[in-house]
Amino acid sequence: MSSGKTPVADSYGAPLPWQFQRLGKLLNALGTLWIIALMLLINTDVLGRNLFDAPVRGVTELVALSIVGIVFLQLADTLHRGRFTRADVLLARLKQGRPAFAARLQALYHLIGAALVGVILWAAWEPLVEAIRIREYVGAIGDFTAPVWPVRLIMLIGLSATLITFVLLAWADWRRANRLPARGAADHG
Repeated sequence: MSSGKTPVADSYGAPLPWQFQRLGKLLNALGTLWIIALMLLINTDVLGRNLFDAPVRGVTELVALSIVGIVFLQLADTLHRGRFTRADVLLARLKQGRPAFAARLQALYHLIGAALVGVILWAAWEPLVEAIRIREYVGAIGDFTAPVWPVRLIMLIGLSATLITFVLLAWADWRRANRLPARGAADHG
């Protein structure tokens, strides 16, 4: 007999252990606020240039750094919501005919994603340390300079949150696979 509950189609959007999705939402919100601040900065620069012939110094450099920071802040929430770019035609068919296999395949996808993000995280550590050591900056001395290390640190935070999200999604997929029938209801005919 059925319990009356429809099984969750996949792990996207479902609560994560320890309410970890809250961290992803917080980082996403910070990224959104950062976008608003950038819009205000860019508009101030445009108005300053056109009305007062006085541009805001460093806007180009800040925008370039900010885009990188914003992307990494929003990665974990984008993943949790199922908004990463992917081709899931095969997975959609499998979910109907072989839901347990589809969930295991999705768990494998998430584990591979975790491994790839782990490699990127490992590779991003040394540039952060080096940026702090040599006091790396963007801009021109005497005009405008901004340190690079805060954005590199934000990258590590975003990557860490994304790595954990990948692992938690893989775990949720595996648990769901063990609760689903091996074949879909249409196959039991």
